[in-house]
Amino acid sequence: MEVVRQLLVELGSTHALSAVRPEAHLEKDLALGSLERVELITRLGQLFSVTLPDSLVAEATTVEHLTASVLQAAGNGAAPQAASADLLSAPLAQLRRHMDAPEQFDRAALATLHTLNDALEYHARIHPARPHIFLRDDDGATHQVTYGQLHESASRVAAALIARGLGPRQTVAIMLPTCREFFSSFFGVLLAGGVPVPIYPPFRADRIEEYAARQAAILSNAEARFLITFRQAETVAKLLKPRVPSLVAVLSAAQLSSGESSGNGHQTLTRNQSMAAAYRPRGESIAFLQYTSGSTGDPKGVTLTHSNLLANIRAIGEAVAVRPDDVAVSWLPLYHDMGLIGAWLWPLYNGIPVAVMSPLSFLTRPERWLWAFHHHRGTITAAPNFAFELCVRKIADKDIEGLDFSSCRAMLNGAEPVSPETMERFAARFAAYGLRREALLPVYGLAEASLAVTVPPLDRGVLTDRIERDRFQNQGRAVPVGEGEATGAGTLAFVSAGRAVPRHEVRIVDADGHDLPERAEGHLWFRGPSATQGYYRNSEATQEILRGEGWVDSGDRAYLADGELYITGRVKDIIIKGGRNLYPHEVEEVTGTVPGVRKGCVVAFGARDGQSGTERMVIVAESRDKTPGTAARNSIAREITARVDESLGLPPDAVEIVPPGSIPKTSSGKLRRNETKQLFLQGQLGRGRLPMWVQVAKLGASSGVHSVRRGGRKFSELLFGIWAVIAFAIFLLPTWFLAYIAPSRASASRITQIGTRIFFRLIGCRIRLRGLEHLRPEQNYVFVSNHTSFLDVVLFLAIMKRTYRFVSKIEVASWPFIGTFIRRREDFAFRREDPEERLKQASALEDVLRKGESLVIFPEGTFVAHDGLRSFQLGAFKAAVNTGVPVCPIALRGVRQILRDETILPRPSTITVTFCPPLKPHDGADPAGSKPNSDWHEIVRLRDAARSAIAAHCGEPVL
Repeated sequence: MEVVRQLLVELGSTHALSAVRPEAHLEKDLALGSLERVELITRLGQLFSVTLPDSLVAEATTVEHLTASVLQAAGNGAAPQAASADLLSAPLAQLRRHMDAPEQFDRAALATLHTLNDALEYHARIHPARPHIFLRDDDGATHQVTYGQLHESASRVAAALIARGLGPRQTVAIMLPTCREFFSSFFGVLLAGGVPVPIYPPFRADRIEEYAARQAAILSNAEARFLITFRQAETVAKLLKPRVPSLVAVLSAAQLSSGESSGNGHQTLTRNQSMAAAYRPRGESIAFLQYTSGSTGDPKGVTLTHSNLLANIRAIGEAVAVRPDDVAVSWLPLYHDMGLIGAWLWPLYNGIPVAVMSPLSFLTRPERWLWAFHHHRGTITAAPNFAFELCVRKIADKDIEGLDFSSCRAMLNGAEPVSPETMERFAARFAAYGLRREALLPVYGLAEASLAVTVPPLDRGVLTDRIERDRFQNQGRAVPVGEGEATGAGTLAFVSAGRAVPRHEVRIVDADGHDLPERAEGHLWFRGPSATQGYYRNSEATQEILRGEGWVDSGDRAYLADGELYITGRVKDIIIKGGRNLYPHEVEEVTGTVPGVRKGCVVAFGARDGQSGTERMVIVAESRDKTPGTAARNSIAREITARVDESLGLPPDAVEIVPPGSIPKTSSGKLRRNETKQLFLQGQLGRGRLPMWVQVAKLGASSGVHSVRRGGRKFSELLFGIWAVIAFAIFLLPTWFLAYIAPSRASASRITQIGTRIFFRLIGCRIRLRGLEHLRPEQNYVFVSNHTSFLDVVLFLAIMKRTYRFVSKIEVASWPFIGTFIRRREDFAFRREDPEERLKQASALEDVLRKGESLVIFPEGTFVAHDGLRSFQLGAFKAAVNTGVPVCPIALRGVRQILRDETILPRPSTITVTFCPPLKPHDGADPAGSKPNSDWHEIVRLRDAARSAIAAHCGEPVL
């Protein structure tokens, strides 16, 4: 109790002293947030000479809970770990032996890999016994995972998923903490042909309702088929299931990974190759979905292909000059892009070992991160700015006696604004332990770029640009402060994030997309082989970020100076008041220094003021006191106003003081400014959370309602499906018979059209036709369409009024009944695997086009169950170029939802068919066909333009 009181005094929370009692809630009554609880638990462990579990940070709710934990640890005889004890001598010796193996550094061989699957299989085949992961427990004990063991356990997971019905390209959510099962589950999904979707596990029991709502939205957007989780989270995971229609089952990671180990990486590799022979991902296949943090809005699933990831991994390797003796060290969460790609997949690809600990292990004792460098001779790491600040403030000299930090050559600071003051303090604090100032590397990246965009030069250290505040905020010009000039309130400081990584580009543009000169602030765009093609099943959000010629709008503001990038803030976060650009992080930093305010729990944003025509600067700050009186709130607000005015020369328009825990944050601890702003505008700020048991009860009741609704929806869909099959039979038999006996192709086509229209009317399916005004009645076209379902052919039979012929694979002609319609209409059905047959096909298609008839072609060639626009084959576009006939792209939307591949019964949906403006081949095409090798660039241009047009209207991601 005295330790708690002493901490409150140091925090300036003397008003809470009277609330210190056994049943006092750590956050609600004492205003102790996550970092404060870390400090409290650390002090208790030191005072009573016990080792308290790191999980206590999340699990402890009251002072009494902490007391019980201390007594239990003392009863177990647990002693604190000696920080300097080297527990890894045997693994290290084995690691050094493998460091000398020449085959692990065959960069030419690595350059030939196309997927993450290839990378793991390569290392498992070449050096299966080589250590890859050193998984560190809280007590310092280390568990080694070799490449062969990882591949073997991942193969078991893959086999289990396939046995449970996971199909190629289907998504699997992984809700696991940092543990051995995460690694095997992630690659298990990949080896099974699926798409992993890492999501963060539940951390705070008192926010379980908010967690469930957020994760249900992610799982629904991802259309996750399975959810892999751990025992402690299974109850919550199962409550999510009724909210996610696509979710088939919640699976235990431990069970998936269980089984007798063969101990042979080669046998495992062969077994998996046989198991997954039906599907092998390619470079353009989706590798995984990385959901954004949601710090400025709802999280979105960034679509990343294997090619994107390997391009970024290779670029990072060049930027940091990866070496054979490198060893990575990380505590970052694996569901975050920096932790997943930068701290694991990057070392995996390069064949270097990585020492991994949990985020809680770092937060409770930051010195563990540094000791991991000492024990493993670590060379490379990455972390956000707060981690460096935490080390400076929380690590005592006695906790790092004997620490050797000299092996570290690159400490990347990214994922949040980099503070030059933090970098300076960190360098000075740990210089005595061998840290070189030049090892600190502020970097810039984002999920939409896979990970990294810019990295500064090695061995230079932190470069800080100090500029004139007034000119920057009023004119957007970064004018350097002259030597010897004051560097106080009249200046701003930004840290260089370096230059674009190899084969990538950055540019700064104005609101109209025009390039800006150096030292002019604007919108940051980037492009390169690691840039995403958009957000999964979110075409609107995708269109907001994609620009012409491959550029992606980062959503950040920045300027260039001497070719190096300086990030100034998020576009949506900038507060524009009276023509001045104000930066939230600076306002928040100043506000956090006010006594009574919880540091790191402050949000500043702009709210439109209709009367003044500009924005109001609003500050929301959490107080340390759970229920501050009016006088206390007013006092804090006055002090905030005074300090912000003094620092920025402009006072805030509104200051809201709210209780602890009122400001929402992302899973990675970022402030969710947009959500805070919406709560402020709705008057919902500061409303207390319900007790945990009430949240769980509400969640259970809500899940029950969802289950009932889901059951009712499934029953209605079943009835619809049965009726659709009956209706199909009603129209099919007479239509088939009449088409079969029809005297001519024209009459067969007309009969088929009438019958298929009757079918769609019978099932109540609405078909919306758009863009028909683009078509000229006298002109024939090469119609190219995305292919989504068996019903695509039936749909075209119903809607097309002009003379045309289908071009389909030979299997279509053999389908029952549909094949009859195809044959009676004299449509084309070709064998594509025969080269000679394909030459005859091309000639026949061009002859039909020259006679004035149209063609309907599905250039994807086939369709699958999951959403997505596949790559286009070139045959249709070659025929168009050779004959001079325009290409008309047609986008189908909703057909896949009615009858997906691998399903039997249709479901209700609305169909939208969009006829896009025709694409004319450029002049120079040869209508006579005398040049069989027509302009290759023109063929490719038509293909890309048609695919882009269809992508804009089909409502599915581009694969």
